[in-house]
Amino acid sequence: MKIKALLDACVLYPMTIRDLLLTFADEELFKPFWSEEIQKEWKRNLLLNRPDLDPRRIEQTSLAMDEFFPDASVEDWQTFSNQISLPDKDDHHVLAAAIKCEADYLVTSNLKDFPTEVLEKFNIKPILPDEFCSMLIQLNQRPAIKAFLKMVGRLKNPSRSISDVLLTLTKTELPKTSSLLTSLTKNLPDPETSM
Repeated sequence: MKIKALLDACVLYPMTIRDLLLTFADEELFKPFWSEEIQKEWKRNLLLNRPDLDPRRIEQTSLAMDEFFPDASVEDWQTFSNQISLPDKDDHHVLAAAIKCEADYLVTSNLKDFPTEVLEKFNIKPILPDEFCSMLIQLNQRPAIKAFLKMVGRLKNPSRSISDVLLTLTKTELPKTSSLLTSLTKNLPDPETSM
């Protein structure tokens, strides 16, 4: 049975984390979910912090996500929001969407906002993106390496080496994932040089 995970806005905002998660999902290491509200939140936060970015390109990214993963967008989650008690009411929509799609995991960088004892009632485990990605790699080493190399190979303008991308993963809150991928890819050629 495939792992189902609701991706919080805070893991869709950093491009590198989003790219790795969605590349893992494309290789069917897990089934991703989000809601329209989550999409709006990560785009809004990104533009607040990076007003230099083109809003149209960011919108294209979220549209491409919905198109590429047509079952990922959770609808009609509102019916679950009155069953929820979280430290921040603004997070109710995230957990409600996770309940609606029957997620196994809620992938978030803000664990304090999603207490384990609350999520356990709905059989959902809150998990940091680094722990989640590491778990996926350990469960599915070959497809995970294939996905990572595909991600590295896609990076153009400028092209990036495996070690460049691993360093970026370390800097974007994925040190455990980076360390694991470093050990698994240390003797592999860079995708752009191996073609």
